[in-house]
Amino acid sequence: MSNSSQKIPIIIDCDPGQDDALMLFLALNAPELDVRGIVACGGNVPLARTELNCRILVEMAGRLDVPVFAGCDGPMVEQLFTAEYLHGETGIDGIDFFEPTIKKRDQHGVDFIIETLRAADVDEITLVPTGPLTNIAMALRKAPDILPKIKQIVLMGGASFEGGNVTPSAEFNIYVDPHAADVVMRCGRPIVMFGLDVTHQVMTDPQLVADIRSLDNKVAHASAGMLDFFGQYDAAKYSAEGGPLHDPCTIAWLLEPSIFDLKPCHVAIETTSKLTRGHTAVDFWGVTENTPNVEWAFKANKQRFFALLIERLAQY
Repeated sequence: MSNSSQKIPIIIDCDPGQDDALMLFLALNAPELDVRGIVACGGNVPLARTELNCRILVEMAGRLDVPVFAGCDGPMVEQLFTAEYLHGETGIDGIDFFEPTIKKRDQHGVDFIIETLRAADVDEITLVPTGPLTNIAMALRKAPDILPKIKQIVLMGGASFEGGNVTPSAEFNIYVDPHAADVVMRCGRPIVMFGLDVTHQVMTDPQLVADIRSLDNKVAHASAGMLDFFGQYDAAKYSAEGGPLHDPCTIAWLLEPSIFDLKPCHVAIETTSKLTRGHTAVDFWGVTENTPNVEWAFKANKQRFFALLIERLAQY
């Protein structure tokens, strides 16, 4: 797909995070995608760190042409809750750090999202948020006129049958900023949602990490190092051999949609309860008769997912 007009134009919004890092590596060398920019948010670690991590990862991927922006440093209402306990102090522990030559852009990430969408055609831009949804919600609040330009929002977040990973009922990204998630769920544009129900079906294991390391390029080595670190905590948590690759599911679906099974569901967000803040009420069986607002991913083909990941990492 050499003609840029055939590529899928996307804006990535993320909070790296080792799994965000692999998502970026998948996206940044995909000939099918036109990555217009990457916006960082506060999430797995604070914004100063996620923004730096984005620049490090973009440089590792050899994509100095992709602009990086800093967005919102915390949620719309709540205090920022971070996950150093999982991702390490840096967010992407497991790699050799360096000071990237690429600088972040001066423009606020939310304004970049708005400006890019305003300049786009109707139904042109796919948004890919893999952290808390603060930046996306703030853009929608600030500039509702951008809505028709959004082709779809392909996000990682939420949980239904799996239960939560930060509280018994809430997944991290939605828990961190439930009010932003509520704005996004109500926006009326097509949403494709990859929650824990499906990301827990793509757990890493020592063999996968060894296969990635054996690709023997800089990006593969960094990926294997991050997965080694990331897998330690989750392996104990889930009594598994590694950790779930949450965020790469979004890009994998854009590249090879048939890896996943989706079902139209209505999803609502709990914003007020202390007990279930950030719960995603996924109406999987259609019991409310509410019109579906999300394509909910519920099944993943693990073998094909990892084959795609290895195939693309091998191309660095």
